[in-house]
Amino acid sequence: MRKLALNDEILLKIEKPARYIGNEVNSVMKDPEKVDIRFAMCFPDVYEIGMSHLGIQILYDMFNQWEDVWCERVYSPWVDLDKVMRERSIPLFALESQEPVKDFDFLGITLQYEMCYTNILQVLDLAGIPLKAADRSDADPIVIGGGPCAYNPEPLADFFDLFYIGEGETSYRRLLDLFKENKKNKGTRQDFLESAAQVGGIYVPSFYDAAYHADGTLAAFTPNNEHAPSTVNKQVVMDLDDTYYPKKPVVPFIKVTQDRVVLEIQRGCIRGCRFCQAGMLYRPTRERSAERLKEYAREMLRSTGHEEISLSSLSSSDYSCLRELVNFLIGEFKGKGINISLPSLRIDAFSLDVMERVQDVRKSSLTFAPEAGSQRMRNVINKGLTEEEILNGAGQAFEGGWNKVKLYFMLGLPTETEEDMKAIPELADRIARRYYEIPKEKRNGKCQITTSTSFFIPKPFTPFQWARMYSNDEYIARAATVKHAFHDQLNRKSLKYNWHDAEITVLEGVFARGDRRTGKVIEEAYRLGCIYDAWTEVFDYEKWLKAFENTGVDMAFYNERERGMDELFPWDFIDIGVTKEFLKREWQRAMEGKVTPNCREQCSGCGAAGFGGGVCFEGKN
Repeated sequence: MRKLALNDEILLKIEKPARYIGNEVNSVMKDPEKVDIRFAMCFPDVYEIGMSHLGIQILYDMFNQWEDVWCERVYSPWVDLDKVMRERSIPLFALESQEPVKDFDFLGITLQYEMCYTNILQVLDLAGIPLKAADRSDADPIVIGGGPCAYNPEPLADFFDLFYIGEGETSYRRLLDLFKENKKNKGTRQDFLESAAQVGGIYVPSFYDAAYHADGTLAAFTPNNEHAPSTVNKQVVMDLDDTYYPKKPVVPFIKVTQDRVVLEIQRGCIRGCRFCQAGMLYRPTRERSAERLKEYAREMLRSTGHEEISLSSLSSSDYSCLRELVNFLIGEFKGKGINISLPSLRIDAFSLDVMERVQDVRKSSLTFAPEAGSQRMRNVINKGLTEEEILNGAGQAFEGGWNKVKLYFMLGLPTETEEDMKAIPELADRIARRYYEIPKEKRNGKCQITTSTSFFIPKPFTPFQWARMYSNDEYIARAATVKHAFHDQLNRKSLKYNWHDAEITVLEGVFARGDRRTGKVIEEAYRLGCIYDAWTEVFDYEKWLKAFENTGVDMAFYNERERGMDELFPWDFIDIGVTKEFLKREWQRAMEGKVTPNCREQCSGCGAAGFGGGVCFEGKN
């Protein structure tokens, strides 16, 4: 019988002990004596967040289909258990076996957002693994990072043995075979890293040197090991029907953020919003067939007992078989107590018809993401959405019985003026006005328009990677401008305004585009007690400011300057398919306020067609 790493006394004292006991439905148990590789898959946040991550479910299922590998899960202990583990010297353990992570062959960490970076150090520290790769011995696990933040791995370069750039279904088998071969030949850690560096998508940071100009910008980034390539190529799965997908995902004992069956209908996006990193990283757009998705839906609902099924995509409305798939799901499951969730839909007649059929209109609100209030700004960011389309969509929704709308915008976008900021509450007011144009007897109570603004962060591999950010105070001043403008609106009683935290935004900005020198800030912040920085109740901005001061790193250098068009970026050694020349053209078009058509309308020559498929090839034969 499996022995728990935590005794009853500890479990009774901490919040949500089910986070740490494992043994959930569909979790995988294997005999450790019958596998060659032990792989700990980590999401560096609390269990409820990590268990909702589709990428880990896919890799967990894939690894465990291989007889020679046992993949287990590990999450960041919440602050209460973190304290107990340190006091009692309890090592971080994997959920399935409850055995110490330090005894595994690999520790794979997904890098989903910048504010989890100190949690990565928490995981390493609690596991008893040296924080820095240079200090690890042959007995320590190989620490590998992947996920969207791995596309600029440099702030974390000192802490990882290697990074996996791209989609995990392609190169992991080759990587693990090399590890087995190296172990069989009694090779060293260095021997394995040298062979790993030659695998597609693998980046070994210790095999590269960075040099800097006197002004602090990057002067050169060059390999220092003959086995390391000068360019690391993103890994892409082109046939989504012929790849791994978890038909029996792990079912948690407690409620998690995404407590449902998730159908990934496509990867990538045809839209080309200039602020959106995912839209560039995951090109070209690739679809799963409706038939395969129908099969997955049946199997996953049967194997989990979930009562909700959700379609996952950056832009569900652009999935070519959406009507067929949705009609199938409604016909097959709606009468069986299964709810159907359709995020990322454009609000048009078809979408509203579908939503009326799958949810209770009176209990739900609709979400629009215009991102900018003025048409000029929407053209700058290539949103591809006119005010007429927004108002028509809202009008159709109101006439269909909805009376609650959520609007999402960004502040601090390139070229933004005070007029653009004030256009946000003006657009919200026009949407409310559209509601009151409906005859009173046909309205569904009072109208409620909730507007939220986040602050823009320029991300690598987007046309806005050259843009400047603003200081914390400047962002707050912009939010204040919007807030005051809401008071001037005719329908202000129907309008509500929220804005996100600017302190977290400026930190995200530093680490989104940071170089290796910012790693010492992360380490110092962790030393000062920073963990769970994405959580408001734990986040401590003053400690972060102290970390920048103690390390002599200037936040303004990374955020408050516009990059030169010829500046070498820390992530330029990675090839994602989308070319830097295309991104420069899009930056110029943004400055001119020109809209670029989406990929189905016209090819813009981004470079992703080189992968050999996807919607960018439609109509080109």
